Amino acid sequence: MKIKRLPMLVVILCLALIVAMLPLVGACAPKAKPGQVLKVGMMTPSTGVAAEKGSVMGHANLDAMEYINKELGGAGGYPIEVVWVDSGYDAARVATTTKRFMDEGCLLFTTASSTEITWAMEIANRAGFPGLAAFTAPGIYRPPKHIYGQMPDYGDDWTVFANYYMKNIWKGPGKPKMALHLLNNPTGYGARDGAKAMADKLGIEIIATEEHTATTISETESLTRVRAKKPDVLYISSTPKPTAVIIKNARELGMYPGMTIGLGHASITKALVDIAGADVVEGVYGIFPTVSWGDNVPGMAKMTEYCQKLHPKDYQNMDYITSWAQSLVVAEILKLAVKGAGYEVLAKGGAEAWKAIETYGIQKLRNYDVAGLHGPASYTPGDNRLSKSVRVFQIRKGVITPITGWTEAPVIKYEDFNWFGKK
Repeated sequence: MKIKRLPMLVVILCLALIVAMLPLVGACAPKAKPGQVLKVGMMTPSTGVAAEKGSVMGHANLDAMEYINKELGGAGGYPIEVVWVDSGYDAARVATTTKRFMDEGCLLFTTASSTEITWAMEIANRAGFPGLAAFTAPGIYRPPKHIYGQMPDYGDDWTVFANYYMKNIWKGPGKPKMALHLLNNPTGYGARDGAKAMADKLGIEIIATEEHTATTISETESLTRVRAKKPDVLYISSTPKPTAVIIKNARELGMYPGMTIGLGHASITKALVDIAGADVVEGVYGIFPTVSWGDNVPGMAKMTEYCQKLHPKDYQNMDYITSWAQSLVVAEILKLAVKGAGYEVLAKGGAEAWKAIETYGIQKLRNYDVAGLHGPASYTPGDNRLSKSVRVFQIRKGVITPITGWTEAPVIKYEDFNWFGKK
């Protein structure tokens, strides 16, 4: 009988040995030595004509990186070092900053706006330096190269809003008449491209396309032209300050209420309500690609904690959610790249490291949940948008309120249209 018990005793001893060795196995995981970091470049328009968005987004990027380094141990066991620059929403500064990021060994770079990434992308694409923009337009990645969109673009916004409008708001016979009022940069041009590609298919007639600057103080003249064409709906793709001007002028001209107003996601944020006033923007619709503050998602509590501790004035601004999530996506990309390529490859910087970031980082993203703060981030060959989902919102008593679930925006191959990329 004693002989029969020996195998069981051996098994028990082996199990005990395995348990004892577990701490040593954990100690073999990658651990950064002093000076070993993963460097990324980040720029936001924290001053200049888009500062009402950029300052909040810069805060969120850096607050999230503090959280990632302090509480998550960085990415793949290595701290993330951020080279942050205020672009001032200036083309020359963006170009200089992009080169600086490359020269200083950054593995990838981010921007807040589609305009910043447009100014940076020629330099970045030529070098193979990967960039990730929070807000995007089709022209930055159609056809796909080395620039990626964190979330759906302004063309996607227009398409999803137009679908919603046709199914839920439009009740008249025939085609509704839509006027576009667009910021004179990629924020506006992305929506224009979406309308050009999809309006006929959706049964919408575009009757006017007006442009404005980021510093406009009155759009009475342009709206008077629009009013003469009797639009059913006005779609604005801009930033909060100009959007507030346009909606105020539309009210003064007796156009609104009466027609529907829809906004792209760069327009519809807390800053718009603060600048225009809740009564002025009551009932306005818009598209946004993140959850709302207070939503029951895994990442809400920690983001709220850091926002209220470090930048309490940014609380309830959805641009903060956008850029906090952008930092989480960057950390996930770096984590995947460390795992797939190894720290030594990334530490060298330059073209080999940039290629590794794309091959083993960005292009290995598969349904990364971004702590539930926006749609899952996945790379799909031929589509450089990482998240594809948005929701429709309406401003009700000063609150930007979601009125639909998540809608996935289909990929549109703009390069197949002969007008795309031409002025």
